Amino acid sequence: MSTTVDTTPIARRKRNRVLLQTACIAVSLFMLIPIYLISLAALSTRESFNEFPLSLLPTNVSVDTLNAFLGSTGIFGALGNSLIVGAGTLLLSALIGVPAGYALARFTFPGKDPYQLFLLFTRALPIVVLSVPLARLFLTVDIYDTTYAVILLHTALALPTTILISASVFLSVPVDVEEAARLFGCSPLGAFGRVVLPMALPGLAAASIFTFVMSWNEVLGASILTLDHRTLPAQVLSSLSDSPLAYRFAGGFALVIPSIIFIALMRRYLTNMWGSTIR
Repeated sequence: MSTTVDTTPIARRKRNRVLLQTACIAVSLFMLIPIYLISLAALSTRESFNEFPLSLLPTNVSVDTLNAFLGSTGIFGALGNSLIVGAGTLLLSALIGVPAGYALARFTFPGKDPYQLFLLFTRALPIVVLSVPLARLFLTVDIYDTTYAVILLHTALALPTTILISASVFLSVPVDVEEAARLFGCSPLGAFGRVVLPMALPGLAAASIFTFVMSWNEVLGASILTLDHRTLPAQVLSSLSDSPLAYRFAGGFALVIPSIIFIALMRRYLTNMWGSTIR
């Protein structure tokens, strides 16, 4: 007597896996195609860039347009300002946001839920609403047109997300592990630094990627708060608005590369987080 095996669940699981992989590939292509087209235009010769129809393959690779853009007045200074602002925002957000996230995850205090809701409300404010009053304040305290002013603005924009992501990450770290470290002689700070923080690094890496990319790409606040010490996006916005199209693509390419490098450096922490989630 033969028995019939129902293969419908296996077929459904395979179909769902194929659909999921197809969706992931479609989303990846949706994000990669603009980056590829910008890179292609920035690294093409002027003759090949002006051809019609434009070739979608890198046939005539040249860095002349990119070198001309990087050699423009103020570009290298703006690049340095962007790196300073990005690193300063990342450091200041971590120094304030990580302890605040740990406090939200580990302690109960009056007004905890309204405080988290208030953090989300601050992200709903348009940047210009913060930039104009801050410009007046910074003029009063004499830090207008400095990288410090932009760091403070970007930190204010990044802190809500940093705090909430850090809180969710610390919630995933078992309290028993921290208590065991304290039983074996660690102080509260030692247990946090030796046990909790290493386990939370993958999630904190995700928060740091968001903070750096947000700071690197932000343009409106940096344009309002600076004149001579602008970041690279603000400099590109002000100096390339009337420039040839090829130079605009070169500016876009120069803006994308540092973010990609930073994400690539933080990738192993994200991989560890995904692996631990899968396990």
